Amino acid sequence: MNKEKNSFKDVALDFLKTLFISLIIVYILTRLIVRPISVNGNSMYPTLKDNDFGLATVFKTFINDVDRYDVVIIKLDSGEYIIKRVIGMPNDTISCIDGKVLINGEPIDEYYLDQEYVNSFDKFTEDFEEVTLQSDEFFVMGDNRPNSKDSRFYGPFKYDDIKGVVDIMIWPFKVME
Repeated sequence: MNKEKNSFKDVALDFLKTLFISLIIVYILTRLIVRPISVNGNSMYPTLKDNDFGLATVFKTFINDVDRYDVVIIKLDSGEYIIKRVIGMPNDTISCIDGKVLINGEPIDEYYLDQEYVNSFDKFTEDFEEVTLQSDEFFVMGDNRPNSKDSRFYGPFKYDDIKGVVDIMIWPFKVME
């Protein structure tokens, strides 16, 4: 009988150790390497749709590896997370005139937008005044401009606000460009 108690105690202790170590590993993975994401809303349509599920690379934000046109996760001051595309990089000047997004006075090629979808709107991207970004600021926009709260609403985001770069969507499967 005493042997059974020790055996149960040993099994329970082993289980708790395994659980504790597993939780630490999951915490480290999701904070430093990859973060699971679930899309909520259609501000990135048609690139990402409501309820799509994927993974964002967290370590890219630690090594300053965020590029123009990357799809990123941003943490708002409210604690909410949003997913948007990087349009303006640090020190850029960005504006929109006659529905064309300009970086440093030059129109950008928005190859990632579905032109058929864009053309279904009278004005897909509303004009906005010129914004000059600081050395640690990014300007982000949703791919579904008429239905997106982004830097046009919140203003530029600091590098520290970016919590991951979306690299792969698991459901439905898609490797991000």
